[in-house]
Formats: sequence, C-alpha cells, structure tokens
Amino acid sequence: MAVALSGGVDSTAAAVILQEEGYRVFAVTMRVTDDPVVSAAEVAGALGIEHHVFDLREEFRAAVVEPFIAAYCAGRTPNPCVVCNPRIKFGALMRRARELGARWFATGHYARVWRDAVTGRCLLARGCDRKKDQGYVLYHLAQEQLRHLLFPLGTKTKAEAREIVRRRGLRVTERESQEICFIPEGDYRRFLRQAVGEARPGPLVDVEGKVIGRHRGLAYYTVGQRRGLGVAAGRPLYVLALDPARNAVVVGPEDLLYRDQCIVGETNFIPFDRLEKSLAVTVKIRYTAPDKPAVISPAGEGRVAVRFAAPERAVTPGQAAVFYQGELVVGGGTILE
Repeated sequence: MAVALSGGVDSTAAAVILQEEGYRVFAVTMRVTDDPVVSAAEVAGALGIEHHVFDLREEFRAAVVEPFIAAYCAGRTPNPCVVCNPRIKFGALMRRARELGARWFATGHYARVWRDAVTGRCLLARGCDRKKDQGYVLYHLAQEQLRHLLFPLGTKTKAEAREIVRRRGLRVTERESQEICFIPEGDYRRFLRQAVGEARPGPLVDVEGKVIGRHRGLAYYTVGQRRGLGVAAGRPLYVLALDPARNAVVVGPEDLLYRDQCIVGETNFIPFDRLEKSLAVTVKIRYTAPDKPAVISPAGEGRVAVRFAAPERAVTPGQAAVFYQGELVVGGGTILE
C-alpha cells in the first residue's frame, strides 16, 4: 500500500488510518518545487514506514505550470489542481508507486470510491465532510486510476483527521489543497511577472466597445472582478469578459455577469464514457461555489452545453465545471465560453 505523503494533516492521517487497519504501508512523495520535502520525511520516520521521494519537477512544470501561465496570458482563469491530480499525483506519482509493487494508492483527499455492481465501473463520490469535499478537483480521474485508489478520509471530517494525528503525537503542518503549491504566498500576479515579464496593457472597454480606460494586462483580471479597475463611473463596474483577440478587458454592470448557460470542453465522465443525451445534474462552476441545478447536453467534439436552472454569476472561462447527481461526481470539464 502506497500513501502519497506531503507531511500535512490530511496525508498523515490517511497513512495512520491505513497503518492501524493493518496494511503494510510505505510512503511516496512527489517533489514538484525546489522546496525540500522535510515534513514528509519526518512523518514517515515517526511512523516507521519506508519513504520514497520522486523528483517530478520537470513533468510538473510541463503539465501544470506552463499551461497555467499560458491560460492566464490567454485571458482564462485556470485551476492547476484539476490538471495536477490526473497528470501528476494520480499519474506520474501513482505509476512510480505501482512500479514499487503497490497494489493500492492512497491519498488524504476527502472523497470516496464506490463500485457499480451492475456496470462494474468505479464511481467517485463526495467526501462525507461537505466543507472539505474534494470531488471537484478529482473529476478528471480515469477508471484505471480509480480502481486502484483508496481515500481513507472519505468518511472522516477534518476535525477527526486532526484528532487521528494528535492521538499519535505527530507534529505536522496545516496544508490546504486549494492553495497553489508553486506560487509563494498565493501571489499569482507576481509569479506571472517573474515568468513572462510585465503584462501588455490594453483598452478597458464597456459593453458597447467604447474605451473607458486602460488595463495593466489580461493576466491581472478575472471575470467578476470589481476592485482595481481604475475607472470612475456612476455605478460599480465589474469585469464581464477578457478578449485576447483585442487585448481588451470588457466591463459593465453586475447584472450582466449572470448567464443561463455555458459551453464546457475537455470533458471526462465517470459512470460512463461519454454523454449521449441530456442529463439533469447539479453543477459547481468553481471550487468554493455550491452546486446548482442544471441540465447538460452533448454539444459535439467532446463538448457539453450546460443550461442552468437559474442564471449563474461570473461563469469564468478556464475554471472547471463539475457535475453531480446526489453523492456522485458524474464528471466535468473546462469552461470554454
């Protein structure tokens, strides 16, 4: 049994649970930044388990960091965890764990894997702790990955995870998975400046195309943003869209932020291979948003049309739209328009 160990509360609690259940556990840690993996090594030592560190910096940069930079420069707002999970953590790291002889691969995610008795497919379910549920960032997992996964915290709460670690007398750091691990202090604008230099300024336009100001660069703006526009108007203005073709930021009143539909691409479905007909679901359009009723329909070329039951605010290209039916994660994709 391999456990992906970061040295944080969640992965440590997962390792403890499996060890106490009698599994022969060893730890694997991926190094994706220049920071050392001291915490993971300390936890593995305290638990008395074998520990392997894999340098995945090159793979991580190619699969996650460079697309993240490109997306922002193209006027989209990406979620790097959605890319990292299937490609790096449950891709490169899981493959290396399997090469070491692991039949099962476990992580500290708050999610569950079920098996459909009729179809034999593995299903992904939300974590029981809805405040910590991480099904949103796992929707892209394939059947081959899901059938070898264990999520020991799927039925636990965050408080229970902390108590499991405390009971073993382990001192670990708090790490929240929604933080961008490769951006110090979460300052993505500074990170982008260092990566690509100063962004190219351009026109700030209203919905009629009239230039009303200048923006500092597309990468510094996202749909729904109000602050930092630098425009005096008679009413509050919000970013409605980013237009890479014109290098323009489109702004307008808040009521224009609401949309009743969107198109989602790069889709993955878990209970079935592809969407063949319209399906009633609930959908989350960002990690922290509640899921809302919607109908999804095939839109050709692997795309899905999403019709919201009620207009949604700030539907943002580049973010993931994830579909649910009750406890199950049906699938998801990237919002295109």
